[in-house]
Amino acid sequence: MNKTTFKLILFLLIILLTIPSLSCKNEDEGLRYGFTTEPTTLDPLKPDNTADGRSILFNVFEGLVKPDTNGTFLPCIGESWTIEQDGFIYNFTIKEGIKFHDGSVVTAEDVKYSIDTAAANGFIGLNNIDRTEITSRNQISIYLKDFDLDFLPYLTVGIVKAGNFDREKVIIGTGPFYIESFTPQRNLILKKFKNYWKSGFPHLDKITIVFFANYDSLMLAFRGGSIDGAFITGTMASQLDYKNFDIYTNRSAAVQLLAINNASYPFDNINVRKAFNYGIDIQGIIDAAFFNHGTPSGSPIIPGLSIYYEDSLSYPYNPELAKTLLKEAGFTDSHRLSFEITVPSNFTMHVDTAQVIADQLEKIDVSARIKLVDWGTWLSDVYFGRHYEATIISLDSPIVSPRSFLSRYYSNNGSNFLNFNSSDFDRLYDESLAQTDDEKLIGLYKEMQKIIADNAASVFIQDILYFIAFSGGTNAKTKYTGALDYPLYVIDFASLYGIKNN
Repeated sequence: MNKTTFKLILFLLIILLTIPSLSCKNEDEGLRYGFTTEPTTLDPLKPDNTADGRSILFNVFEGLVKPDTNGTFLPCIGESWTIEQDGFIYNFTIKEGIKFHDGSVVTAEDVKYSIDTAAANGFIGLNNIDRTEITSRNQISIYLKDFDLDFLPYLTVGIVKAGNFDREKVIIGTGPFYIESFTPQRNLILKKFKNYWKSGFPHLDKITIVFFANYDSLMLAFRGGSIDGAFITGTMASQLDYKNFDIYTNRSAAVQLLAINNASYPFDNINVRKAFNYGIDIQGIIDAAFFNHGTPSGSPIIPGLSIYYEDSLSYPYNPELAKTLLKEAGFTDSHRLSFEITVPSNFTMHVDTAQVIADQLEKIDVSARIKLVDWGTWLSDVYFGRHYEATIISLDSPIVSPRSFLSRYYSNNGSNFLNFNSSDFDRLYDESLAQTDDEKLIGLYKEMQKIIADNAASVFIQDILYFIAFSGGTNAKTKYTGALDYPLYVIDFASLYGIKNN
């Protein structure tokens, strides 16, 4: 056996070992859907979770309100509500007869316990709660410290049973599915909740979510028929035969960026940060890493929040100006800037983006080293530890609100892992919290976006155009469809239904 053959066999064995199962799909497993990251927690009252984790729990837990595909907030556990004193008091009537997965009925005590616990655990926006009070058998009032007419999005936090202190193991919600089992690094099984309060939902009886180490192994399993669907990128979609797969487009509802540690040398120099913004060709990234699918964006919030989104912030590609700014910052041919991009290896689109950026920066005499790390290491070192120079990531929001995207840039916010610090931004952010006029609030949000862009806090790239793909085409036994495009990074399994092919 020659060396080339041996290396090929070794490579194939490594790929096979990273795939949970390449066997033919077992019909008892229902719809099999692939993810490349697992939940870091199954507790809906813990704020820190992966985007995939939140997407899964969207189907298991529900709040007082729930967003639809247009970003409108619909009644859920809260059947109706009123707002008093210009946004100081939110009164909710709890829908009668909603059941938890164990068959017990949701009470006002459960709602109060859930909201109080989430607030104590540091959920965004809930720190504004002064107190919650049960005002009658099925009514609860939430009193705020400061008025907030944009408080409703925070009330999507999942409702759990009062006194459930072991929520990682006792996973009981009110959603259309309950978690039958979770095997780390392998799968998570969702089963239909037959007593779900919304008549006719969910359509499917079972969802088996399969976890993969990376997108290469996911795609190999997808093409091999051992999973039925997955989120994929444009480059991956281009590898699929549209005759055998049904492919739907939607946005990830997350901001992809070259995130820069503003407190780390040399990025504590605004000229260096601006040089990167001028020296990186965003359209070139989309063309090379995303198969020409995508639209450049220079904002820290998603374009889908169109009323609040400022669309004039993208830096024009100007490598000569980038070189000039680097020279002013002290970097020359004899003293080149060299830095490291730490990238979570399980996100192929971010790895591809890092490679394109590294190639582009060579044109302005900047050397970029790419450091691949696993997801756990990225969370501990980059997100929580802030021990990094730059990274490629997509930042989503657990709620449908521009404030959630912008709060990351508030100087003392624990999620401000970019170490961005602007007194002007902080002042406007504080002002926005007390603003009751909608037009003025929109203006404040746009001013905050401009401050972030003017300070070149990072290099904002796009809201990645994702593709949701299902095994389909003329040979498929079942074709899946449903409500797929949300202004959140979620997949609503309850809306999915299968159409049998004749």
